[in-house]
Amino acid sequence: MPTMDMPLEQLKQYRGSTPCPEDFWEFWEKKVQEVWELPLEYELFPAEIPHAKETAFYDLWIRGVRGARIHAKYVKPLTEQKVPVILQFHGYPGSSRGWFEQTAFAGMGRAVIAMDCPGQGGSSEDKGGRPGATAADHIIMGLAGEPEQLYYAEVFMNTCLMVRLALTLEGLDSDRIYVNGASQGAALALVCTALNQPYIKRVAALYPFLSDYRRVWEMDRDIIVYNGLAYHTRWFDPMGEKLEETFTRLGYIDVQNFTERITCPVLCGTGLMDDVCPPSTQFAVFSGIKGPKKHLIFPEYAHEEIPAFDDKLISFFGVEEDELCLEQI
Repeated sequence: MPTMDMPLEQLKQYRGSTPCPEDFWEFWEKKVQEVWELPLEYELFPAEIPHAKETAFYDLWIRGVRGARIHAKYVKPLTEQKVPVILQFHGYPGSSRGWFEQTAFAGMGRAVIAMDCPGQGGSSEDKGGRPGATAADHIIMGLAGEPEQLYYAEVFMNTCLMVRLALTLEGLDSDRIYVNGASQGAALALVCTALNQPYIKRVAALYPFLSDYRRVWEMDRDIIVYNGLAYHTRWFDPMGEKLEETFTRLGYIDVQNFTERITCPVLCGTGLMDDVCPPSTQFAVFSGIKGPKKHLIFPEYAHEEIPAFDDKLISFFGVEEDELCLEQI
């Protein structure tokens, strides 16, 4: 069996290596409360493409954390009945996928809210103003300040606003809020779910990013999407004297530390040839999930489109709650 990391049996036993801050949940419970206390200010505009016969397309703008304008694509089946909604998160450093791709879920009778992460390929505003280096990737942005100044702390908080939208927008079934994403999107999907139980009923996560930073650094895999780790230690800790402090601080935004609070059904996927997000860092995420879960393994696949996983989303998101059986997916 091909492998670029640990052997599969060892991967299944791996639990991660990045430290979890002692006040992790105290910190995040406070941040979630702050998000839910924000005024919910949003606007809907018809998208640049016209509505189809059975589907409506909107640009959605919401006032996010620190007052930033956050953009999302909103796709909704035209029906008098309330429909389930899928919160969709995109990969790094891109944007929400095109209208055509989002419409696939509408064909299943599901609405979609697809958020653009600030400062990446979409239209969402990044207010910036973070202390420390901004020359490398977003993982280390704000690392020189307090945990709430980390870029991803703010993004994680903005995912909670997507849940508030799903509970507010007319015509959506608030009892059937699902979450989906790949890579960065998978990380945000899992964090969003952990911070917003019991509102989220299902989550699908393909090769999650933003996990087990110390493992990535120790494997010397901090290239491409994780390149900020090497940049930071090279310029700000060349003797390696502050590694424990650095990785503990990054623990506030490490996905593996969130998953213990996920109680809804979870569908994960990993390609064992993944050279972007090492499989061990993905297994660290999966191992921490306490609720019903299934991990689909693709030995020949890397960090790429995996059609076989995408096809599983039809049954995972398409069946009613009392019919969902992870063993059959």
